[in-house]
Amino acid sequence: MTSKILFGTAGIPLSTSKPSTITGIERVKELELHAMELEFVRGVNMKKETAKQVKKTAEKNEISLSVHGPYYINLNSKETTKQEASIKRIFDSAEAGEWCGAKAITFHPGFFQGMLKEKVTQTIQKNLEIVLEQLKQHKIVAKIKPETTGKPTQYGSLTELLELYSAVPAIKPYVDFAHVHARDNGRFKTKENVRNALEEIEKNDAHLLKDLNMHFSGIAFSEKGEKNHLVLQDSTNTFPYKWVLECLKEFDVHGTVICESPNIEKDALLLQKYYEKL
Repeated sequence: MTSKILFGTAGIPLSTSKPSTITGIERVKELELHAMELEFVRGVNMKKETAKQVKKTAEKNEISLSVHGPYYINLNSKETTKQEASIKRIFDSAEAGEWCGAKAITFHPGFFQGMLKEKVTQTIQKNLEIVLEQLKQHKIVAKIKPETTGKPTQYGSLTELLELYSAVPAIKPYVDFAHVHARDNGRFKTKENVRNALEEIEKNDAHLLKDLNMHFSGIAFSEKGEKNHLVLQDSTNTFPYKWVLECLKEFDVHGTVICESPNIEKDALLLQKYYEKL
């Protein structure tokens, strides 16, 4: 497999018979995809013994794994107990991901809740530094990578995550291009808009483009940002996946694209096929 970008599914492929994480990995291999995101979005319930089998299966089938942490994370909660619970959820995701052999752990970092950006950034950075220290203490090498978020009420614009990375280089951004598009009410109106986003990453640190974790999907949005995911070829979808893939090729980006469309494997294969023709 010579592609610079691995393509895969957000979770177990829908066509998997007797769905489980292990059979999902095997199905990803059958589909000739090369990556799968483990969905811990409702909570981290992976047992260590099961995780060992997941890791063994992924290695045997040469499938790259990543993890999406729980949705119930807000590192900027006004309640200290909820911040602490969010830190634990990220740590638990990373620990289980480490057992499975996952390299990247992503999550939505938090909400502004009417606070000034500087204050929110400080709080989220402080809490992520606590997570990093916990991972170091437990010798966990899986990397935490906060995701670009789809609504302006959420912390996590591309610029915000690049600023966070500049302050704490151990925390690289996980770029959901559909979220970037939706957050700014349809940011990618021209191909040059896509180039500008990649140039922003490149100017911050060109090395980020050599190991970039990404999400793709069709997406519906309003002036308030993301509403829901769509299949890529939905007539109402304006996320220009072809432009983005073309620009990834143009900028010689290496990394992983995880498809979050409702028809995860069909669109993952669509993305892979288009990219490989470029």
